[in-house]
Amino acid sequence: MNNLDKKEYRLENLSCANCAMKFEKNIKSLPTVQEATVNFGASKVSIIGDVSVGDIEKAGAFDGIKVVPVKQRKIEKTPFFKRHENVVTMISFVFLIGGIIASFVYEESHPAALSLFVLSILIGGFELFKGGLINLSRFYFDMKTLMTIAIIGAAIIGEWREGAVVVFLFAVSEALEAYSMNKARQSISELMDIAPPTATVRRSNELIELDTEFIQIGDVLVVKPGQKIAMDGIVLKGSSTINQASITGESVPVVKKKGEEVFAGTLNEEGSLEIQVTKRVEDTTIAKIIHLVEEAQAEKAPSQRFVDKFAKYYTPAIIGIAFLVAIIPPLLGEDWQTWIYQGLAVLVVGCPCALVVSTPVAIVTAIGNAAKQGVLIKGGIHLEEIGRIEAIAFDKTGTLTKGYPEVTYVQAASEKDFIRNIMSIEAYSQHPLAQAIVQYGAKEHIHPIEVEEFQSITGKGAEAVINGIKWSVGSVTWIKTISSISEEVLQAVEKLQTEGNTVILATEEGNYRGFIAIADPIRSTSKKVLQSLKNNGIKHTVMLTGDDPKTATAIASRLGMTDVNAGLMPEQKLTAIQSLKEKYGAVAMVGDGVNDSPALAAANVGIAMGGAGTDAALETADIALMADDLEKLPYTIRLSRKALHIIKENIMFALGLKIIALLLIIPGWLTLWIAIFADMGATLLVVLNSLRLLTTFSQDNSPWK
Repeated sequence: MNNLDKKEYRLENLSCANCAMKFEKNIKSLPTVQEATVNFGASKVSIIGDVSVGDIEKAGAFDGIKVVPVKQRKIEKTPFFKRHENVVTMISFVFLIGGIIASFVYEESHPAALSLFVLSILIGGFELFKGGLINLSRFYFDMKTLMTIAIIGAAIIGEWREGAVVVFLFAVSEALEAYSMNKARQSISELMDIAPPTATVRRSNELIELDTEFIQIGDVLVVKPGQKIAMDGIVLKGSSTINQASITGESVPVVKKKGEEVFAGTLNEEGSLEIQVTKRVEDTTIAKIIHLVEEAQAEKAPSQRFVDKFAKYYTPAIIGIAFLVAIIPPLLGEDWQTWIYQGLAVLVVGCPCALVVSTPVAIVTAIGNAAKQGVLIKGGIHLEEIGRIEAIAFDKTGTLTKGYPEVTYVQAASEKDFIRNIMSIEAYSQHPLAQAIVQYGAKEHIHPIEVEEFQSITGKGAEAVINGIKWSVGSVTWIKTISSISEEVLQAVEKLQTEGNTVILATEEGNYRGFIAIADPIRSTSKKVLQSLKNNGIKHTVMLTGDDPKTATAIASRLGMTDVNAGLMPEQKLTAIQSLKEKYGAVAMVGDGVNDSPALAAANVGIAMGGAGTDAALETADIALMADDLEKLPYTIRLSRKALHIIKENIMFALGLKIIALLLIIPGWLTLWIAIFADMGATLLVVLNSLRLLTTFSQDNSPWK
């Protein structure tokens, strides 16, 4: 199969998980189709083969499924009260009310009442019967088939009013389920609307407005204050604050200057910008997010696979029970009409709709909500797994720390003169520690002076002559060999080293003049995040780092981590993850998605930082935190646990209501309208309960632990 032949379409009116399975089966049966996958969560279909839109719509005609091109940004939606099926339902309801009134004025068997009930059934149930009879002829038993049997059976035994009520309630159930599923999918539709469809482009010194699909790599976008950025790119001219919440979930806008990366769908707040396009519209970060979210919603979580397998045996079992209920009591001398009616009610109440939809609607909603918060979860299995984790391993550099060195402390008689001399020497070095000193000096508005005879001494430091005087800058070990250092200074240096600092000493003509402490600073949010994880049931937090054990232990102690594994090469991090899995069971790993790839892959859940900036993070990890920040990790764990909790509730609702209804058979209280209420109630409870995952709950006050 050639992926070039793959076509994708968006679907309208796909509100039923059973319908999605049937639709997929129908498409696969087309002779020109090699493969087809219906994504119920995203309401999309992917097809490999030569097939027309008309053929696809014929395959979904049983449920009125409409097909639109995947690139069509705006899908015209019919208002709820103008939809054909809802209009028909209202007309059916009018006849039903008329029939009920006539049955009170006369009696239920009166021709006027019967005529109104029959009209209500035929008008409201026409599409239902058409689909149900076709299914019955093919021995395909879904909700429409079971409902058709039940309503025809009710008519045969003279229960016309019951039949009309059931048709109406079923139509209401279908309408509400469709509305609720559209609400569940709103996260994806909102993502699709983030990036503008057009942009102002400078070509040949002219400003023209183009659709984004016609914008090429290298084009220059002109973005005014208050406009959204339409494409990923690099700032060529200007500076401004950019609100990136739509991509990273960060609430605080960030300043973007020349040479910095910006993303499609983000909001330019203040200044005017010129941006050079670096990616085509289908390759932008927001496009990748939408694609990965939709793929994630199509992937079945473990609980969903269990439910699907259970439903496969559940439906035939219900049909068997209904048959036995209708047949056995009459054979033992009971009334045939009463027990056939009870059997029909069992058919209705036993429909697996609520059970089948119990998991996917929760997964769809949770993954969509997470994407809006800047967390990309790449499948239901990962959503479920992260909620069960009790141990998390962290890379240190760039994850718990900022990932670059900064000057943390200076000791010298005249700090300004001392920094000027040291930064003047270090300006000739490319070492990260040297650059940290130069940047510190610039930040303090100190300007370097000219030096002579600069010499780098590998593994030790550097020397140079300033105003005819020789200065040496380097490691504690080296400086101790060329100068006498007091015990008091050495103790201060040792204390700073145990706190995770690298200390550089300096001498003037062999006389000690001062030192500078440099460290990769801990992120301001790291300690709070780790405490939040602990509060939410994470029992083990482990640091995996290539750093010196003394430095790593000092940082881990300050952060309150439970364990440290230092001095590791990337391949040794993989071994460490395997060891942690043996010790603690399921383990998550948090890293940058590049040099931590082996460890991320080995963990039960790999979590990458800064997914918005790196394709590697999006591709490697199971979960990507789009902002380069850990603060969304506790939120993700709570969201997962909330989703797991809701899935369990949904399964209980779906089965519990049906079991209660079935128990009503014993005293003979089960009626068709109670059966449809039980089925409709279970389905709506499941969907509405899942929609609770659309709400954004606070990071600190959520009860989901």
